[in-house]
Amino acid sequence: MKPRVLQLFTSGINCDRELRYAFELAGATVREMHIRELMESPEAIRDCEMFAIPGGFTYGDDLGAGRVLGLEVKRFLATELEEHHERGGSIFGVCNGFQALVKSDLLPRVEGVEVSLTWNFSHRFECRWSRLLVEDALDHVLPAGSILPAPSAHAEGQIVLAAGEEDVARLEAANAIALRYCDENGTPTSEWPTCPSGSIGAIAGMVSPSGRILGLMPHPERNLSPLHLPDRGAGAWGSGEEGVAFFRGLMAPYLAGIHS
Repeated sequence: MKPRVLQLFTSGINCDRELRYAFELAGATVREMHIRELMESPEAIRDCEMFAIPGGFTYGDDLGAGRVLGLEVKRFLATELEEHHERGGSIFGVCNGFQALVKSDLLPRVEGVEVSLTWNFSHRFECRWSRLLVEDALDHVLPAGSILPAPSAHAEGQIVLAAGEEDVARLEAANAIALRYCDENGTPTSEWPTCPSGSIGAIAGMVSPSGRILGLMPHPERNLSPLHLPDRGAGAWGSGEEGVAFFRGLMAPYLAGIHS
């Protein structure tokens, strides 16, 4: 039996088809449910191994990116999602989905660390390819030290921490930093344009201590073929296989029939 993904949908989500295709390439079946339907029947979460929130601009980001959706998730789905996580299930959010996970307090789950996302340091929407360095915290998905190329497409992607570098150190100690923006040599950097957001610590994604709640700003679901790469697979941006490997890594415990 294929592992099951339950993918949330609501007004403003626009990356749902790409994410669905990525999970299907990784060997999963995908069911999509509107947030209103889920709010009425949150027990539907019990019938999946992976709960996923795609990217987009939910509710126009009118009160802040992912803010309204994050409040809905926290108010109506938090109990079922916590039980899902305790059963060995996973939760994934990309771009606006990551913002919603942060604003619903599902990430980073590190005591004493206050995190939010705000406008990019450039004060504009950034749409460009990025390289992401895989940290040790994510070595159950991809090899630590490898580079995952993925497009960034966001306006409020800058990760900010209440205690600045002290909180970066707390996240590192908790093994909660999943991915960092890096240059072609794999060196992390917060400098624009290599890091399109200016996030502190060059942080591009976070993961829970369990390893099963993961969110990131760039879009690995838009890198599923050499033809998706800016150089069409010539080598400067990888082979075009990294995105599929990422999603297969996410689903690997369930493909094997083992809940880690």
